[in-house]
Amino acid sequence: MLPREELLKGVENRDSVARVIDLAEQAIKTWEVVFTDFFSPPELAEIQRVFGKLTEVQILASGGYPQAERQRIAITRSELPLDVSQVSVALVDIAGNFLFDTASHRDFLGAMLGTGIVREKTGDIIVLGERGAQAIVVPELVDFLQMSLKQVRSVSVQTRPVDFSELKVREPKKKELTTVEASLRLDAVASAGFGMSRSKMVDFIEGGDVRVNWKDVSQASAQVKSGDLIAIRGKGRLEVGDIAVTKKDRYRIQLTRYM
Repeated sequence: MLPREELLKGVENRDSVARVIDLAEQAIKTWEVVFTDFFSPPELAEIQRVFGKLTEVQILASGGYPQAERQRIAITRSELPLDVSQVSVALVDIAGNFLFDTASHRDFLGAMLGTGIVREKTGDIIVLGERGAQAIVVPELVDFLQMSLKQVRSVSVQTRPVDFSELKVREPKKKELTTVEASLRLDAVASAGFGMSRSKMVDFIEGGDVRVNWKDVSQASAQVKSGDLIAIRGKGRLEVGDIAVTKKDRYRIQLTRYM
């Protein structure tokens, strides 16, 4: 058995981590690959941190494409082979004419949940403007959604399964840059990386719009480190790369911005 209480000590997403521990114990006992539902980025980050301590089991997450935010996890014993193709997900196309009644991500999610399914069964939703949307789900939901999801807002839709080769996701634009800062404060590094004033960045941070490694951060003075991922709602993400100290005791920081 896994050291449950030790693994759960100090975790924020206790219920989510506990569910994965249950499934991991099942995987150890049965020598099979078992699967979770979808997790949000903060849940996923904490699960990966907790399970990184274990040698008995291995986990692998996928959401259907490399940049997916919501992902489900495959779990099995460390001795068994495991690759991303084993993380089973499905893609459905939700097609309709939204030219005169534009639908948002919230609208498509709300319509899906209105059929009676739970959020944990759905991954990312990619909105395609006036044409509708695509949604990543657990495979067992495909037939149900095809029969049940008939309307989003005032628009009639046709829901059908499609191959992932038809996924309409654009590769994120990437920009590499270097900045030299007096400190590793979040407001200093993020303002340089996102190309905005420090006071504007402080507004974003104090307004609850900034996450570091998928955790909300409300203090501009928070310290960042190499490997951190900084995200601002609606502005993209910033990855902190190598950090070196200059001869004048300042910090030369490599940054990658994803837009």
